[in-house]
This record gives sequence, structure tokens and C-alpha cells, in this order.
Amino acid sequence: MSDLQRGRSEPAQSLQRWPVSSTFLALIAAFLFCAVWMLYRPDHARSLVFPLVFIGFVISLCLHEFGHAIVAYHCGDRTVRDKGYLTLDPLHYTDLQYSIIFPLLIMALGGIGLPGGAVYINTLYLRRRVYGSLVSAGGPLGTAVVLAVLMVLFSAVPEMAATAPVLYAALAFLALLQVTALIFNLIPCPGLDGWGIIEPFLPAALRRFGRRVAPFAILVLVAALFLVPGLSRWLWQTVFAACALIGLDARVAFAGLRLFRFWQ
Repeated sequence: MSDLQRGRSEPAQSLQRWPVSSTFLALIAAFLFCAVWMLYRPDHARSLVFPLVFIGFVISLCLHEFGHAIVAYHCGDRTVRDKGYLTLDPLHYTDLQYSIIFPLLIMALGGIGLPGGAVYINTLYLRRRVYGSLVSAGGPLGTAVVLAVLMVLFSAVPEMAATAPVLYAALAFLALLQVTALIFNLIPCPGLDGWGIIEPFLPAALRRFGRRVAPFAILVLVAALFLVPGLSRWLWQTVFAACALIGLDARVAFAGLRLFRFWQ
């Protein structure tokens, strides 16, 4: 999710010395460690599903927000570099409550991935309306890249399903989270990227309304997905159709969800 900030930008942070943060590299190392450990110690694989998927989720969140930031940078907002958004550092993107706890709860309860971070873009530097749309689309593009990498991995290592079924199920669930995040986030609801893509071309009164309701519109939408059968059915029909289109086995992904719920 991307919050397009009107007015002055936040105070600029000092420039990072390295282009990629050590925190992000540590996440990559931890993700690979969990995967390798699951391969070499299959008796421990079940207990590693939760950390593998959780770390993978945070990595995908970083790439989602980096997508917003890199597009904003090329569209004219150089402040994203000073804020550290181009370093892939999750500490610049995440908020404990809305980026970790709330999405983790939704992942565990409903198997839905929510991009919970935010980058703050100074729209005064976005000289054309289409730039605002491109910046909003940059996040879903980052999510799509993560999904594509996972699908390429499944195609490149087809024997994973037989030789490492727990790892395969965990990665399939992580891929499912990317699918649900893409579909959910492209809904034209204030506060989501789907709204941000069309927002620059909407009437001024509708844009103002969207900014007013954005803080709680997403919460209402999430509640509706759980409470309104028709909306929930539409979401999952769309998800299953997308999984079939890209060749992701939804049954294996839901087996990964069950493994992710280590408390059950």
C-alpha cells in the first residue's frame, strides 16, 4: 500500500552508504537458511514452515514498497532516496501493528496476503497525473516479481514436490499470499494501490473523499471479506482462477497454510 503524501515531504533522512541494507540481506540469508535446513533435516521441516513463510512475507513486503519508491524516484521524487526507501530496508517500510501483526493475523486466519507497509511520496514532484498512477502500480509490480520468481523455481525444480513436500507446500503458500495480495491490493478501495492507480484521474471531490476514508476503508473491506459471503466467494473464485492460470496448485498452497498454523 502506498500513501501519497500531499504537501511537504518528511524530514530527509541521511543517505545510506550501501545500496542494499544489511537488514534485507540478513532476511535473505535467514530465508535461505530455513529452506536449506528443511532440505537437509526433513524431520525439522514442519517447525520451520512458519519462520520461512513469515520471512518470505517480509521480503515480499520490502520488494513491494521498493517498487513504489523506485518508480517515484524515476518520476521525479528524489526524496525517496534520502528517506532510505531505495535500500530495501524493512525498518523504513514497516510498522509493527499494521505491517506485521495485522497482516500476520489475516494470513493465519484467512490465508490472505496484505501488503502492510507504506512509503510516503511527495506528489509535488510528480508533475504529471499519470506519474501518480505509475507509482501506485509499482508496488503490485514488485509483488508480481516475487510471485514470478517462485513460479520459476517450481518449474525449474519439479521434483521438489516429491523430495521436499513440506518445503514445497510452504513455498506454495507463500506464492498464494502473493496472488491474494495482488488481487486484494488492486481493488479500487481508498488506501489500496488499485485506488491509487485511478485516483489521479478522478474528480477532485472524489479524491478528497478517498483521502478522508482511506485510514479505515481497508479495515472495513477486510471485515467485509470475512463477513459478506458473496464478496468472499468472489475473491476466492478470482484467486483460484489466477492460480490455475499461472499453474499454482491451490490444494498444495492450502496444505502449506495448515502447516503454517503450527499451533493447530
